[in-house]
Amino acid sequence: MATYKKRGYKPKAVKEQVDKEAEIAAEEMESTTAEVFNTLDETAGKTEEWVAENQKYIFIGVAVLALFALVYIGFDKFVRQPKEATAANEMYQAQKFFKLAEQAEATQKDSLYNLALNGGEGKLGLLEVVDEYGSTNTGNIANYYAGFALLKTGKYKEAITALEKFSSKDPILEALSYGGIADSFAQLKNYDEALKFYQKASEVEENDFTTPKFLLKLAKLAIDQGKPSIAVSSLEKIKKEFVKSTAFSEVEGLLARAKAIK
Repeated sequence: MATYKKRGYKPKAVKEQVDKEAEIAAEEMESTTAEVFNTLDETAGKTEEWVAENQKYIFIGVAVLALFALVYIGFDKFVRQPKEATAANEMYQAQKFFKLAEQAEATQKDSLYNLALNGGEGKLGLLEVVDEYGSTNTGNIANYYAGFALLKTGKYKEAITALEKFSSKDPILEALSYGGIADSFAQLKNYDEALKFYQKASEVEENDFTTPKFLLKLAKLAIDQGKPSIAVSSLEKIKKEFVKSTAFSEVEGLLARAKAIK
């Protein structure tokens, strides 16, 4: 008689072996799961134990952080803000003198710049604002105005010191401050430093105002100092990228001079 095997049929021995392996695997999984939970329990227990043992220090730490936050808020509200307001009030008249000096005739400029620097009409000058309120935003701005007032009155070393103290996230003001430092170094005949700061001024976030302005100054000084390659690269940049700038009208003539030196 012919014999055949039913689909899915397994000999008894094989079936028993498979069942046994499945049982072992289930036991191992159960054991592993238990170990994981035991480990988690132990970790949680140790954490709770550590918290319990160090509870006093944790509370102290939280209290210290809260105290720092309160001190900062109090300082900002009752010290910094009033100081900022006082500084701004004191500097108002000095700024007014500075702006008048910018608009005045040549014979009046020096006296107005000196009033801006040293004070008048019962208000502090820019230099005193820097001394008394240097840590405030107003004191920082006072460095900027003082730097240019000192530059305009021929106090070039003092101008460099003031402008180097000034800092700003405004790219125009940052570039102008570098340009003021460069102008001061040029007046002191420290031409290498002047070239360096004109370069820095031209590279602060390129724009249509300060970039061509200081590239042109850089080129002119480079020509005077016999460094035509610096001049040519600066002038070519103006010619290519700043056609609408006021500096553009001078480019061709200066390029001819620079190339003649080269």
